[in-house]
Amino acid sequence: MIRATTLTVLLTAAIPLGQADDNSDRYRKLCSEIIAGKGQADENRRLKYLFEANWEYRMVASPEAATWRGYPGQNHRWSDLSIDAIAEEKENARRTLQAILSFDQAKLSEGNQLNYDLFRRNAEMAVERQQFPAEFLAINQMEGLPRDVPSMIAMMPAARTKDYENILARLGGISTLVDQTIALLQEGLSRGIVPPKVPLRSVPDQVAGQVHIGSMTTPMLAKFKKFPGTIPAVEQVRLTEAAKAVYADAVRPALKRLHVFLRDEYVPNCRTTVGRSALSNGRAWYEHQIRHYTTTTLSPDEIHNIGLREVKRIHAEMESIRKQVGFEDDLHAFFGFLRTDPRFYYDTADELLAGYRDICKRADPELTKVFRKLPRQPYGVIPVPSYIEKSVTTAYYQPGSNDAGRAGFFFANTYDLKSRPKWEMEALALHEAVPGHHLQLAVADEIVGLPEFRKYGRYTGYVEGWGLYSESLGQEMGFYTDPYSKFGQLTYEMWRAIRLVVDTGIHAKGWSRQQAIDFFKANAGKTEHDITVEIDRYIVWPGQALAYKLGELKLKELRARATAKLGDKFDIRSFHDEILWNGALPLGILDQRINDWIAAEQAN
Repeated sequence: MIRATTLTVLLTAAIPLGQADDNSDRYRKLCSEIIAGKGQADENRRLKYLFEANWEYRMVASPEAATWRGYPGQNHRWSDLSIDAIAEEKENARRTLQAILSFDQAKLSEGNQLNYDLFRRNAEMAVERQQFPAEFLAINQMEGLPRDVPSMIAMMPAARTKDYENILARLGGISTLVDQTIALLQEGLSRGIVPPKVPLRSVPDQVAGQVHIGSMTTPMLAKFKKFPGTIPAVEQVRLTEAAKAVYADAVRPALKRLHVFLRDEYVPNCRTTVGRSALSNGRAWYEHQIRHYTTTTLSPDEIHNIGLREVKRIHAEMESIRKQVGFEDDLHAFFGFLRTDPRFYYDTADELLAGYRDICKRADPELTKVFRKLPRQPYGVIPVPSYIEKSVTTAYYQPGSNDAGRAGFFFANTYDLKSRPKWEMEALALHEAVPGHHLQLAVADEIVGLPEFRKYGRYTGYVEGWGLYSESLGQEMGFYTDPYSKFGQLTYEMWRAIRLVVDTGIHAKGWSRQQAIDFFKANAGKTEHDITVEIDRYIVWPGQALAYKLGELKLKELRARATAKLGDKFDIRSFHDEILWNGALPLGILDQRINDWIAAEQAN
């Protein structure tokens, strides 16, 4: 360890941060040194050091994030979810804000002025968030220990004996993680900070589905069934026996404990209201969530009205398709036809997955029509895990990591095949895989020269806005030639417009769950199961679903602006590269960057 006595020494070499026991103390000392160096050192070097110190602190404080990113040395640990550790994390967030506020932005380089703006925004949002006790809402049907722990075990490296030792260590730590989670949920119960009851109805079953009598039947031990050839046979036997023992002695009892708590104590005592505004300070909490997810300053009322206008516009396009296919009844009847006619559904899960894989394979070679630079990272299409398939949405994407040696994956839900129509598949595949989430996040993983916090930035308005915008690129890539598939794309666009109405309705206007379901059913052709799962998602993730349509509208606005101002000079591939190869950005900052790009293109 390098002992740092002055800021100059601190700036010459990054000090490796320790493990969880001294990570916070060391980070706060580094922040103090950085603050004390104001006016004494070059501002750009000082800022670089803050970025590096903060990133190392975050990777040690959140070892799950380190595993995602391929950051070394943390794969044996879980985050500390104790109440004391959470309080310490909040103090470190306040210290981070003090550190970034110590800089004179005018003395930074042009590139660092943008880095400063983004880092400062992140730090301010993190401190603002502290007035809202989200830590007590640690589990719902969409996120939390029942989903996150098996997913993390599944994505861990498994090439060396050390990798398997790390998996064993994490398996052994699940018991502590369960106890810390239960303590948070109990504290939430005592304070009246609990999620709505109805969406959590399946969560105890999610946990029960992971309690296996035979240790080797659990997906969490899947890596111990098939070892790489690099691990000797005798080691394979030792590791497998250790895995069986840790599952039987630690994991299974912990999961049983969590299941009983959720089933008998927690879910029965969750609230009957559904809107975030029903909680203390809930309206302000929801407005913070809007700013966080959408990166805009729009009010709930403004967003609600945008949604109503978009629903009306998309309805008109849907009516055109209905007439095109010769369906004589009204649009509501057309929705019913699309939900029920057998021609629109596969008979087996394998057929559904093969259908998605075919779409993705057809999309790959079309990308060069709309992009100049493409990432190298591969992706696959696999089914949603069975233990969560009943309560999660139609599909989702799990990012890969070149550093971790992990591909990206498009997870398709194969549960209840009669709720997975063929006409939605092209739009969904383009959103989740390419040119949507996989392309955007793989690009971010390969950008050179950005601080780590920017490479891995996840501004939802940008990320999900790009996903929805990508669906519209299908027309230029040769998709939606079938009118029903085009209607599917409109259905997905309508779905995101409806979100603006029902999310704000639930959390700001007092809508009931049934009122939201009824509005959805009246305006979209999605199946009832899908609609119910979606509404339950909006209930437990206030504001998140708003980011899709608002981000898409901004991207389409920027494209229209560039097209109008550049005329014959407009190149769609260069425009998309400008959007993607600078990393995710808040929508207001993206707007300014595209204005600058337009000006530069005009000058050429």
